[in-house]
Amino acid sequence: MNSAAVLYTPEILALTTRLAQFPLDDGFALQATARSRSCGSQVTVGLELDASGLIARVGVRAQACAIGQAAAAIFALEAAGRNAEQIAETENGLRSWLRREAERPDWRGLEVLDAARAYPARHGAILLGWQAATDLLFSGDKHG
Repeated sequence: MNSAAVLYTPEILALTTRLAQFPLDDGFALQATARSRSCGSQVTVGLELDASGLIARVGVRAQACAIGQAAAAIFALEAAGRNAEQIAETENGLRSWLRREAERPDWRGLEVLDAARAYPARHGAILLGWQAATDLLFSGDKHG
């Protein structure tokens, strides 16, 4: 089986369409963009936080391969209700998992990306949603 068939499963392709549920519009005062140096994929994340600092609303614009789009959708589908520390912890956990140093983080939907772990050229794209959100939540510059 070729790598495209292994990577671009029906589940991955279905996730790419889920991004339509998370439009990125001017209503997001908090926005940041992350870009993968390995493939040029780019994801912009917009967040709205509630009074306690939890993510209340997510918007995403992804200019990425299907793996990057699917990963961004997984981020967007499960980010609401989480705080900055949880986002950063998952980003760090993903990095360790991709390097085969740890188990996959506990974030619903990530199992769909298991096959992509064997393709280092896709690792940067997988991280983009969490990276943009972490950059946004922990930086002083809230417009990326």
